[in-house]
Amino acid sequence: MSGSGGSDPSGPDPRPAPQSTPVPVPGIGPLAPGSLLDTLAVAAIVLGDDGRIVLWSPQAEDLFGYTAQEALGRPAAKLLVDEQDLNLVLTLFAKVMAGEGPWAGAFPVRHKDGRRLLAEFRNMRLQDERGRGYALGIASERATVRRVERGLALSERLVTQSPIGLAVLDTELRYQLVNPALERINGVRAEQHLGRTPSEALPLLDTREIESSMRRVLAEGTPLVNKTVLGRTPADPDNDHAWRASYFRLEDAAGRPLGLAISVLDVTEQHHAALQAAAVRRQLALIADASVRIGTTLDLDTTARELADVAVPELADVAAVDVLESVLDVLEDRRSGDVAPGELAFRALAVKTARPTPAAQAADPVGEPCRYGADRLVTRCANTGRPVLVSHIGAHDLPAIARDLPAARLLAQAGVHSYLAVPLIARSEVLGVLDLKRTRPSRPFDHDDVLLAGELAARAAVCIDNARWYQRQRRAALTLQRHLLPRRPPRQPGLEVAYRYQPAGAAGEAGGDWFDVIALSGDRTALVVGDVMGRGINAAATMGQLRTAARTLAGLELGCADVLHHLDRITTGLDESIATCVYAVYDPHRLRCHIASAGHLPPALVHAKGPAELLDLPTGALLGVGGVPFEAVTLDLALGDQLVLYTDGLVETRGQDIDVRLHELLDLLTDRHGPLEATCDLLLDALRNPEETDDVALLIARTRPTDPS
Repeated sequence: MSGSGGSDPSGPDPRPAPQSTPVPVPGIGPLAPGSLLDTLAVAAIVLGDDGRIVLWSPQAEDLFGYTAQEALGRPAAKLLVDEQDLNLVLTLFAKVMAGEGPWAGAFPVRHKDGRRLLAEFRNMRLQDERGRGYALGIASERATVRRVERGLALSERLVTQSPIGLAVLDTELRYQLVNPALERINGVRAEQHLGRTPSEALPLLDTREIESSMRRVLAEGTPLVNKTVLGRTPADPDNDHAWRASYFRLEDAAGRPLGLAISVLDVTEQHHAALQAAAVRRQLALIADASVRIGTTLDLDTTARELADVAVPELADVAAVDVLESVLDVLEDRRSGDVAPGELAFRALAVKTARPTPAAQAADPVGEPCRYGADRLVTRCANTGRPVLVSHIGAHDLPAIARDLPAARLLAQAGVHSYLAVPLIARSEVLGVLDLKRTRPSRPFDHDDVLLAGELAARAAVCIDNARWYQRQRRAALTLQRHLLPRRPPRQPGLEVAYRYQPAGAAGEAGGDWFDVIALSGDRTALVVGDVMGRGINAAATMGQLRTAARTLAGLELGCADVLHHLDRITTGLDESIATCVYAVYDPHRLRCHIASAGHLPPALVHAKGPAELLDLPTGALLGVGGVPFEAVTLDLALGDQLVLYTDGLVETRGQDIDVRLHELLDLLTDRHGPLEATCDLLLDALRNPEETDDVALLIARTRPTDPS
């Protein structure tokens, strides 16, 4: 071979040959204590052809108890074997030395301390360069060998027979061992795993997170237990599965990483069961939430909005509550226009979306009627009283869902892909439809959603029906009350009068409060304010009876106490009704007022030249108690004095003491000469809480000269 660098090829190169750098080979190098051979404590002995010990290892000293100085040069048979086994040992030794092959087996030997132990031997013939023969004996205590064998056998069976997928990966995350269970789980044979990483062997899985976790366990040494992995494998490429995987690092006796052990358990059924259980919990929570949030008032529009708020976004991305116009016709005492055969007229009372979407523009405007033909799904739902489910909407389905073609295009633009309509049924009557839509990426509606939506619709329908009939009764009560209260009190000599009546604010409900101004002989005027306990049409009817009775009794020129006495007797006969009342008669010629109270709040007197005060009247019993006498009080008034009569709805409120509220009333009565209408508005604005559930009657009378000129 020719040299390099211009050297003479004919002569030797005087330069020293370069030293090559050894290339490290993975897995080659010194082993730390604790390997399998260390565990077996293998002893090595070399015998000459005469049977004498020529080499003695430290492990032999550990096994047999003799030091090298004590064993070397001595016949092994006489040193280690009992007399009765000597001939057998010599025969076996002769066969090995004669080249008849190695011998292996268990044999009893004698320890230095005299005890016998059973050892396993491997004996073979050795030969040196001069042709001299030797016998190499390798021995280990049989109990140790059996223990290791049992451990290995157990480990092998544990791996091969385990129903849990098991594998060993090296430090490069390449499979080194895969058991049959993991073959079945992954759908990949063991030989197709070996030498490959998870990403190479399982391309259907998202292995980036898996391998990242494995590397972290290798680097840190902290096991990762019961990590949930979702995905698909060649074993079942069309369905998602769930596995519970654990990773822990394998180390040698010195703590150096050897690789990674993994266990994989298919928990798909448990995962699906957990998802179903979670879905059931969400459904129950939604139903419980609906029980609290739907029907908080007896207002029809509010109830519809509450239903839509509950449905979005937990059940749908878009929700509309559509009530039949025929239902609202009954409520509003009207008749809607004629509709074509099979056609239905709806009115959207609420629309809710989870996010800004063109689907909101496709919905019917809230409060406006809209007609749908017999070919529309919402009409089919209302006519049949059964849910209509379109899990996967096709292009041909949208025209049957939307009110018109432009609305259908908006739904397509919004990505609406699933539709569900459930009827609102209460007391066997279809009131309307709960209309639900889902947009991408939400999952389609399924049978469970139909059941859940039906449960919500059933609960809401009862609330809607209650609100409907309540509003109808309330309208009747208010109408009755308007007819029973005075239209406009007549102008009375010597008195300027202003009044207000407000129904209950929170419920918008009629009550039993009333007022009246009654002309009497001699230019006198009777002023009446009363309050029948309770609300609704019954209270309004009772109020009408008492007002009529009061007007009749006033015309008989009875005293104030006598009028209340007769009203008490009349009230006793009105189905256990109870009422309060204050009755006053003013004589403008004498500037004198007679007044009596039946359990009513004290009137306020605003002096024309002094502060306002609450009249200290005998309280008297409530009307309807029966048999309790009433007492009238006489007041001398001055021109310009104001008498303020009111019901408890003006001053009573939750959370405040009544005395505090009465003082607030007096603090507001500072304008002695201003318009009485303005005073009425001031008192209602300042004292009236719109959320209170009681109605209010207010009557203010100011004395003035009988002859205005």
